[in-house]
Amino acid sequence: MDWTTEIKAAAARIADHIQITPVMKTGGFGLDYPIEMKLEQMQHTGSFKARGAFNTLLSQEVPSAGLVAASGGNHGAAVGYAAHQLGHKARIYVPEMAGPAKIALIKNTGADLQVVPGAYANAMEQAQAYEAETGAGQVHAYDALSTVAGQGSCFAEWQAQGLAADTVIIAIGGGGLIAGAMAWFQGAKKIIAVEPETSCALHAALAAGAPVDVEVSGVAANALGARRIGSICFDLAQQQRQAGQLTSLTVSDEAITAAQTALWRERRLLVEPAGATALAALTSGAYRPEPGEKVAVLLCGGNIAPDPLA
Repeated sequence: MDWTTEIKAAAARIADHIQITPVMKTGGFGLDYPIEMKLEQMQHTGSFKARGAFNTLLSQEVPSAGLVAASGGNHGAAVGYAAHQLGHKARIYVPEMAGPAKIALIKNTGADLQVVPGAYANAMEQAQAYEAETGAGQVHAYDALSTVAGQGSCFAEWQAQGLAADTVIIAIGGGGLIAGAMAWFQGAKKIIAVEPETSCALHAALAAGAPVDVEVSGVAANALGARRIGSICFDLAQQQRQAGQLTSLTVSDEAITAAQTALWRERRLLVEPAGATALAALTSGAYRPEPGEKVAVLLCGGNIAPDPLA
């Protein structure tokens, strides 16, 4: 796979449909070194997911039956938004654990929303059944080439904005975002993969030597709650970890919420727990940079529940 070509093509394809999100360099958060941050929670629908959704819809023919997607919340909102902008109908399946704020966000896109009992895996089962029944086009949240290439555009954009870090820290759910990072940087940056202790599909897969099912719970489960890591992400992660280019670690719910609070109190940045998970690796001490190591953190989502201004 020529990932550089795929990601450059995706970035050009979606350029008129996404926001170029800002970056900042800052100190604080109890750290004795500065960090770079990219504020991807300011993307359309409040997360990076719009990149993969637009790339998928723009790079393939949409069936007359429309689109279908399963989501913990953010992906569904992105697919619903992209479908509306491009004139397609979409059905979105989400689990009840998505929560009222993300469910309302998806409803506001005009998509046909179906809320199902259970977790993301249960929503995926229903989405696959609908796809088989109707011929609707499945827009996978993380384990599809078009999704990964779209998410990779985030890192191509960041690099063009002057990213100087040696190390980029990224939160993981199913793995589409970090797969995009690995595919774009191809070892030029060290990548730190951060998951909640209670939702750690990549960490478990790397320990087992293959993707495995994990239990999912915790404060970030409606965004980082994939039961099994995507195969694209796993393959890239296994290769890059063996080459010393990837480190996988986990953080507690308490560390995540502390980082979320610090982002608001110190920089007035409102992010959901998933959006604070990468920073939590630094503020909790789970990752300690070497002297002189330059570090960057991606803030991936801002859909807080409940909506603080509702």
